[in-house]
Amino acid sequence: MSGSTTAHWTTGKRGVLVRSVLSVAAGFLVFGGFPPRPLWFLAPVGIALLTLVLTGAGGAAPRLRAGFGYGYLAGLGFLVPLLPWIGVFVGALPWLALAAVESLFIGLFGVLAVLVSRLRWAPLWIAACWSLTEWLRASVPFGGFPWGRLAFGQSEGWFLPLASIGGSPLLSFAVALTGAGLASVAVTVRARSGGATNWVRPLAGGLVAALAATVVSLALWPALPGMHSGDRTITVAAIQGSVPKLGLDFNDQRKRVLDNHVNRTLELADDVASGAAPQPDLVVWPENASDIDPLRNADAAADISRASEAIGAPILVGAVLVNSDRTTTNSVIVWDGDAGPQERHDKKIIQPFGEYLPYRGFFRHFSSYADRAGNFVPGDGDGVVHANGIAVGVATCYEVAFDRAFEQSVRSGAELLAVPTNNATFGDTEMTYQQLAMSKVRAVEHGRAVVVAATSGVSAIIGPDGATVAETPLFVPAALVSQVPLSTGTTLASRLGPIPEILLCVGAVAAVAFAVVQRRRTVRTLSHSSTEKAPADAGREDPHDIGDRFRAERGTERTDSGDHSDV
Repeated sequence: MSGSTTAHWTTGKRGVLVRSVLSVAAGFLVFGGFPPRPLWFLAPVGIALLTLVLTGAGGAAPRLRAGFGYGYLAGLGFLVPLLPWIGVFVGALPWLALAAVESLFIGLFGVLAVLVSRLRWAPLWIAACWSLTEWLRASVPFGGFPWGRLAFGQSEGWFLPLASIGGSPLLSFAVALTGAGLASVAVTVRARSGGATNWVRPLAGGLVAALAATVVSLALWPALPGMHSGDRTITVAAIQGSVPKLGLDFNDQRKRVLDNHVNRTLELADDVASGAAPQPDLVVWPENASDIDPLRNADAAADISRASEAIGAPILVGAVLVNSDRTTTNSVIVWDGDAGPQERHDKKIIQPFGEYLPYRGFFRHFSSYADRAGNFVPGDGDGVVHANGIAVGVATCYEVAFDRAFEQSVRSGAELLAVPTNNATFGDTEMTYQQLAMSKVRAVEHGRAVVVAATSGVSAIIGPDGATVAETPLFVPAALVSQVPLSTGTTLASRLGPIPEILLCVGAVAAVAFAVVQRRRTVRTLSHSSTEKAPADAGREDPHDIGDRFRAERGTERTDSGDHSDV
């Protein structure tokens, strides 16, 4: 089947409209694969559809600027429905602005995918380019925003074990590679149905790309540690005190929030005394459990000590501490009923436009909520606190989205991981389930049990294999008590740290550089060999068009020759 008969849907104004709609649909499919929906398999399908758009399935590949546009539309189709919790209490502008800015990175992916789609083993390089743009999105601006990494949609999927060998970067890469491989298979099958003869090798390559991650993942499942692994077992409790009301104003009733967590801990102490619940070795309270600084307020300190004494165990207390310069730190304090405050973790990765506001004077022109942003400062340290002889790695709320938070904790000896979080400021949205999925990925990544304590839910205890052992409903006071393993061994992902992501990014940069050089050589070749245009006109010809014409002259244009090895 000739290119003139197969490319009609990708040419002209109709083609632009069709590709635009398909791009948005691709992004929405990726969104559909994220929690709370158990449809994780939609993410690679979405990547496959976007790859088909960007690599010119059924016709010539789009130009670079069109690749950016289609990628950007896919980003909007993905991030606009993923992030509405951003604006639930502050209006639509911050939500839509964030989605618009973060979609630029997926637009960049569109450009890179168009570039590398002409290379051999294109599915591999396309997936590596996705990894590169995810790394960029998690790094800049203002420290990055890794929310929505493909890995975080796979907490219920069969790719999850890959996190144990390469962390969330490898998990994201596996999803992207599977999608790019599926696209390659689809193009090759279409070419075969159109009469192409050189299809066996391209089909085999596409199948390898599409199935490799699945085969490796399924082989890894039996090796994941379970709840009976580890060096020893302890009993841990997570307290969800709930809040008087949702939204940004819940802190107006700070004393009631603290009282809720004290009272629910006292209720658990009564259950322990009656034998209805086991004695915990450690209790975890959520972020913002005490927004009254217990190091400055004697009443708050007394309440927390009373709760710790009653339960007979130290409590990890999420507290807001006021510094001498009137800045604040978001801290988790080990509080012992007998000895008082002990070690603490000051949140190191703080949230821009929430816990602090860059360029406050500028942004207050756009929203009255600008002046309500916090004045928090980041802490330091390795993220590990010790309580009752247990080394606990702490990532407070937003920190769990960043690879480096728990990487440093585990390397510093953390035997158990804790995620104190406050989701009350985001209402009844999907945010809490999206964040819970991150904790599941981190559990597998480091082979550690994870305790998630949330003010209003969802709190959970997660096994080292990512399975949910116990979980609370939303907006009710609750206590979870469970035995969990403590582990000192390390997964390959913990030992490698950022190395897998570095290798993927270096591979992407190398592939892009090679593709650029190849395009420039094509331009030079045609500028010397073509007699159809005057030199002045040839210099103005679009390089992408030159490349397509050059391949056609050589008899290697994929839509005509049946050679689909490059997707």
